Amino acid sequence: MLYPQPHCSPQFQMIDNNGSSKESFFTLESSTASGTTLPSYDSPSSVSIKSGRSPFSPQGSHSCISDPHPSPENVYESSLTAASSYIYDEAGVKSKIRELEDTLLSSDPKVEEYSGFSPAAGKSWNWDELLALTPQLDLKEVLLEGARAVADGDFATACGFIDVLEQMVSVSGSPIQRLGAYMAEGLRARLEGSGGNIYRALKCNEPTGRELMSYMGVLYEICPYWKFAYTAANAAILEATAGDNRIHVIDFQIAQGSQYMFLIHELAKRPGGPPLLRVTGVDDSQSYYARGGGLTLVGEKLANMAKSCGVPFEFHDAIMSGCEVHREHLGVEPGFAVVVNFPYVLHHMPDESVSVENHRDRLLHLIKSLGPRLVTLVEQESNTNTSPFLSRFAETLDYYTAMFESIDAARPRDDKQRISAEQHCVARDIVNMIACEERERVERHEVLGKWRVRMMMAGFVGWPVGGSAAFAASEMLKGYDKNYKLGGSDGALYLFWKRRPMATCSAWKPNLNQIV
Repeated sequence: MLYPQPHCSPQFQMIDNNGSSKESFFTLESSTASGTTLPSYDSPSSVSIKSGRSPFSPQGSHSCISDPHPSPENVYESSLTAASSYIYDEAGVKSKIRELEDTLLSSDPKVEEYSGFSPAAGKSWNWDELLALTPQLDLKEVLLEGARAVADGDFATACGFIDVLEQMVSVSGSPIQRLGAYMAEGLRARLEGSGGNIYRALKCNEPTGRELMSYMGVLYEICPYWKFAYTAANAAILEATAGDNRIHVIDFQIAQGSQYMFLIHELAKRPGGPPLLRVTGVDDSQSYYARGGGLTLVGEKLANMAKSCGVPFEFHDAIMSGCEVHREHLGVEPGFAVVVNFPYVLHHMPDESVSVENHRDRLLHLIKSLGPRLVTLVEQESNTNTSPFLSRFAETLDYYTAMFESIDAARPRDDKQRISAEQHCVARDIVNMIACEERERVERHEVLGKWRVRMMMAGFVGWPVGGSAAFAASEMLKGYDKNYKLGGSDGALYLFWKRRPMATCSAWKPNLNQIV
């Protein structure tokens, strides 16, 4: 996997599964122009916060030469934070996000990484020859060429490459063969205009609710992505509300409520007695289908857990999608420290590129109006929201190659549970990103640099995800493959597979000097 070496990127300090400081390296898409480094971690017990300073706070700087393409994470930070007040400007947000997108794409090597795979000048593809050579062909190159043909509107060539791909892929093969099977399906669905139908079928109709729950459970156990979200967000929530006796957490992807089983357990240990915990869960059709019932099941499970731990507990449900949520649905009352949690969900909210309603920013402004103590945001570190098709395809290929490699490390390739879990819980997202557009494309990931701009323009400032989150996440990773690593930059915590950033956890508080 090739990565660019930008002139002025931060140096990520990696933390291994034992919490020890490891190698450093440079990345582009999650970088900032500050060029800051992170402190070392000698052992898990050394991760701590003193004088309110996060272990991920800048500890110095590196000189760097002038960069004609400033790093996206920090492109607008100085201009936003310099002003004591700012009136929200939707046109300005669109402009800044578009400029940031251009910066990312101008520095993205993925589309060009596999160049040189083409027929001789003036000749067309010889499909019989390619089919005969499939054992020697580079699957990534064939995927990219098929996507390039789709992007160019050359349907005959695209269909030829899909035929070649069908001889190269397998749902029980290597990581790239398994991923290739779903990406080839996405290309075919895009050509046939059936992407939306396939997405809906993979999402809901094929497995029963109980089966889908079991597939989700397989991925939950063999991959740390959701546990990273729960662990890091809970640590940040506990730290931000340490002195509060009434805590209200609003979760926009509560799913089975697993995160709050852990939170309740930790609150029960609080010196002087646990606080009153109120949880508002926002539901979605996918979670309802997998549970086999509504949020009442989640509320009952959490109430029983809280009772057994001696934690005063209240549950409020909001049975609707995040796009439909308004203030009156959230059960907010005076006297509570409000915390809002977005675990892998905000990228589903359509933004200004999809709809004039721009529910993504509308929701952020609604949350800002609640005066929350903290907002936690966990997202995949991938850039697929507004990228053109070919760039989006290449980014999807790069990101999910790493994800399938990480799954491969945990289960045998012929494991039927793993195959079903990938098909019903991962493939649908891949097909959606490749085959669908406009309102039908609901998988719209953004890198942290773009989320940072969006959060700041909505009236928030970053709050360092502290050493407690790093320690908790490093402890959690001890149960997983050694190629999972932690890193951090500018107050955010990153989860890596090898050298590929996979997910980020960031935290935010309202900017009291900003008018939105």
